[in-house]
Amino acid sequence: MPSSSSSRRRRGGRRGRRGRNAPTAPAAADETETRNWAELPLDAISAVLHKLDHVDILMGAGQVCRSWRGAARDEPELWRRINILGHADLEHELNFPGMAQAAVRRSAGRCEAFWGEYTADHDFLLYLADQAPSLKSLRLISCYDVFDDGLTEAIMKFPLLEELELSLCPNVDDSGVFGVIGKACPQLKRFRLSKNVFFDYEAGDQEKDEEAMGIATMHELRSLQLFSNSLTNKGLTAILDNCHHLESLDIRHCFNVTMDDALRAKCARISTLRLPNDSTDDYDFIVKSPIWRNSESFLGDYVGSDSDYELGSDDYDDYCDPSRYLDGVYEDELNDEARMILRGMCMLIK
Repeated sequence: MPSSSSSRRRRGGRRGRRGRNAPTAPAAADETETRNWAELPLDAISAVLHKLDHVDILMGAGQVCRSWRGAARDEPELWRRINILGHADLEHELNFPGMAQAAVRRSAGRCEAFWGEYTADHDFLLYLADQAPSLKSLRLISCYDVFDDGLTEAIMKFPLLEELELSLCPNVDDSGVFGVIGKACPQLKRFRLSKNVFFDYEAGDQEKDEEAMGIATMHELRSLQLFSNSLTNKGLTAILDNCHHLESLDIRHCFNVTMDDALRAKCARISTLRLPNDSTDDYDFIVKSPIWRNSESFLGDYVGSDSDYELGSDDYDDYCDPSRYLDGVYEDELNDEARMILRGMCMLIK
């Protein structure tokens, strides 16, 4: 039987080994060090912000604390290429033109690219023209408040522009604008003009080709997309004859163009060619069916699909009577003097 002293030594040895090899107990939860994001160095904060969407910066990340707000506001490099695309679902919740102006202001005159959806109006375009003299890329999508006069005035101040997109901007419809662009932006290499839908309206070829003739003055173009445009063979020929550097041409849904042998020969030098009836599977906007003259969709969408009146009926004639819209009243609602004035105005209108 072993002695009690040896037994105590063995137990003591085991206790000693456990004491030397036992892992360190984890620190209590309330002793764990927390990271203070406000104390991150400026270059680290800037690196994080550069990976974020500009809308996210304006609405969230740039409001974290004073140091993050300062980095988002005072770092012009962060705003050199402004991208406010991909937030169409927030159109009615956010002031996109105001956000766009704040982004341009933060660029401190160094903005080289502005891409915006629902962001531009007349005032913003003029502000951008004054604040971004080195702008090289301008993409405007679904900017319903951009009109010919504002775009014409602004575009004159972008002599370095190399890329321009005007997609789903229905109020840019004066053909003279495109000739101005061609002269004011001699370095323009990429132009995209995407319409909402091809509309087979009745007009002469000259009117249908007015936009194309303006585009033909953009002599340095490498890439051109005209979606649902009204141009005809004559307009396309003018573009091909004057834009000798074209490498990519997309005229899908331009159904007034008929690719005859002469046009195919002119297009032979173009490496990427998309024709009117080519697939639109890779098109990045909603593709609408063309509106053909004398079709039901033409009469419905462009004469008044919401009207309860049948064309040619007495009710329709009454609905279209100009007198109905003169102060919103009918003749029998007027006194004798007003009725005489109304009749005189109707005679002038007719």
